Amino acid sequence: TPRYYPAEDVKPAKAVHKVKQNPARVRASITPGTVLILLAGRFRGKRVVCLKALESGLLLVSGPYKINGVPLRRVNQAYVIATSTKVDVSKVDVKSVNDEYFSRSKDAAKDGEEDFFMGDAQKQAVVSDQRKADQKKVDDA
Repeated sequence: TPRYYPAEDVKPAKAVHKVKQNPARVRASITPGTVLILLAGRFRGKRVVCLKALESGLLLVSGPYKINGVPLRRVNQAYVIATSTKVDVSKVDVKSVNDEYFSRSKDAAKDGEEDFFMGDAQKQAVVSDQRKADQKKVDDA
C-alpha cells in the first residue's frame, strides 16, 4: 500500500491533437499563364495573368502593371473566372515571391491609438523599392 495519497488528483497532461493543413488545391482550369477575370476588389472586371499558386492557396496575379495597372497581387481563386486564354509565363521569375513577401512590415503596425486619433491626414501607402523592382522584372519578362 502507498505511504500517502495525494490531496488532489493529479490529472495527466492531455495530448494535444494538431491539425495538419493539407496543401490547398487549385482549380484545374487555373494554371500559370492563364488569363483570369477578377470578380471582386479594387480591380474587379480586370483581366490579369496568373503567375503561380502560393502555399496559402491564393493565386499570384499581375496585370501586367504596365498594361492595365494591376500590380503583383494575391487573389483568392473563388474571386476569379478562368478564361481559356493562356499566356507564356515561362520567362517570368517569381520564385522569390511568397506569402511572407506580402506581409505587413512590423514597424508600420506599431503606431498606437494616439496617432490614430491625433493624425489629421492618412499616411500615404508607400510602395517599397523592392516591390517596384519585382514588378518591373515581371512586366519586362
